[in-house]
Amino acid sequence: MAPVSVKVKHQGKTYDVDVDTDSTGEELKMQLFSLTNVEPENQKVLAGKLVKDDTPLNSLGLKPGKLITLMGSPSADVVMEVPKEKMKFAEDMTEAELAQQEGATPAGLQNTGNTCYANATLQTLRSIPELQQELINYTPGAQPSGPSSSMFTPDQLAQYGIGGLGGGNDLTTALRDLYKQMSETQQGFPPIMFLTTLRQKFPQFAERAKNGHGYAQQDAEEVWTQLIQTLHTSLQLPEGERSDAQQQGFKSWVDKYMGGRFEVTTTCDDAPDEEPQKQKDEFHDLKCNIQGETNHLAEGMRIALNEKLEKNSPTLGRTATYTRQSRIARLPKNLPIHLIRFFWRRDTQKKAKILRKVTFQHEIDVTEFCTDELRSKLIPVRDRLREVRKEEEDVERAKKRQKRMRKDAEEEEAVGGKVRSDEPMQKRKEKEEERQTKATGPASEAELKKEKETAPSKDDTVMGGTEETYKTDEEIEKERAASILASKKELLAAVHPDLKADPTSNQTGLYELRAVVTHQGSSADSGHYTAYVKKTAAPGKAEDGKWWWFNDEKVQEVESEKIETLAGGGESHSALILLYRSVELPTIEENGTKA
Repeated sequence: MAPVSVKVKHQGKTYDVDVDTDSTGEELKMQLFSLTNVEPENQKVLAGKLVKDDTPLNSLGLKPGKLITLMGSPSADVVMEVPKEKMKFAEDMTEAELAQQEGATPAGLQNTGNTCYANATLQTLRSIPELQQELINYTPGAQPSGPSSSMFTPDQLAQYGIGGLGGGNDLTTALRDLYKQMSETQQGFPPIMFLTTLRQKFPQFAERAKNGHGYAQQDAEEVWTQLIQTLHTSLQLPEGERSDAQQQGFKSWVDKYMGGRFEVTTTCDDAPDEEPQKQKDEFHDLKCNIQGETNHLAEGMRIALNEKLEKNSPTLGRTATYTRQSRIARLPKNLPIHLIRFFWRRDTQKKAKILRKVTFQHEIDVTEFCTDELRSKLIPVRDRLREVRKEEEDVERAKKRQKRMRKDAEEEEAVGGKVRSDEPMQKRKEKEEERQTKATGPASEAELKKEKETAPSKDDTVMGGTEETYKTDEEIEKERAASILASKKELLAAVHPDLKADPTSNQTGLYELRAVVTHQGSSADSGHYTAYVKKTAAPGKAEDGKWWWFNDEKVQEVESEKIETLAGGGESHSALILLYRSVELPTIEENGTKA
């Protein structure tokens, strides 16, 4: 249908607008935004009736020259400017440019024959931002001599998509090159060079399948452990960081960002008077042991941190039962938790899987597993952080409630009401009561006389001896912001100096789930591995709570509710590795700078 030319009146100006009557109110508002700078959410459009986003324009009976009224003003912070950079259309972009656009679907990894265990592990590790940055800056040491390395450097080989060939057994170089190649495509990428290097360095992953075709299926937990150990060896801290890091006990990037410390106490159950043995251990992950009554992640972690073992007792002169109790003295920023689902069955001579359902949360509190000393430092911070969160949530709910009330008031105004939407909520209520009084007719002379006698004079007080005043929405908003800012300052002031001195540790005692490796099937020697990774938001934007599901080369977006189906309970996909990340302290902004 041909467009209809109408006139739009706004703040004393009249605009000629060609309207496509096959479109909706939402599209009309976008047209008016380009003319008036009034954002669609601030617009009230009247064309005989209130035009909403889903209003079909062909229902308005528009005719040439019809007058449409637009009410609303542009926000103060919206300024229409000519883009500084020329717009580039998708069809003009390279594959690498498309892959690096905001919201682009990340690359999957092709399954080259029972390699899903490696694919899932690689996608999960790739979700650690500090690791990505460290690998970009990684330079391998001296390479072994040989035909491949004598002609090309590893970086030159990577340009041709065969990074790793010149690296010998340098698995870190192969990992760096693979992640770089994945960042430049949205297609399923074949990790051939990485797998070749992995099998050269760790021959157990080169085991052939029993049917003689291709390689055997492997355990994702085993390849995870080998990769972390490799990175621990290769990603040594730079000289400039080493002296400070050594004070914290760090030897490598892995120690700094994924390393924790235990204080371990071993006591003899059979001889309570025997002197307890104490030691300190390092860890790069926590375990969740699954037993017959284990239903939740915390229960399995508690079992793993309070082990029973048998050894010779010097006091009793015989084998005795001991309790080995581990408590965390340092929490890392990135915390993998392995659910121990696989065990060796003697009767079948193969690995079997514990199919029991073990639930886990998107956010966990690990303070109960810490030493008394660390717990005393974390709990005040954790509790204040929760208070700040609650205050922010209350403010957001109030904003949404206020927005709904404003919208209702504006719609009433648009259809003939007398309540002004730009007035504070208290004043709107008074105006509404006044309008209702007028609608029901004037009060009688006796009622007016009585009201005058009982009403307070100007010198009287309405509440507490002073005239009651009403705050504007802007004033209320400023008070709320000031209150939250004060709460954040109190929170930051509560951080213990020891925690401040170790910024790459967890300073809140809370972790949020960022990635999951899952296994489908009943045995580690078969089945299928996939990975779920939480989507990250662009700077300045909030996360939408959705996840990427990496099923080899297939990548799709899923809702957060999907993660809760991965607790196990059968041969369907169940969580095997949970990657948690520290819940960070808030930042505060004052005078345009962050503190």
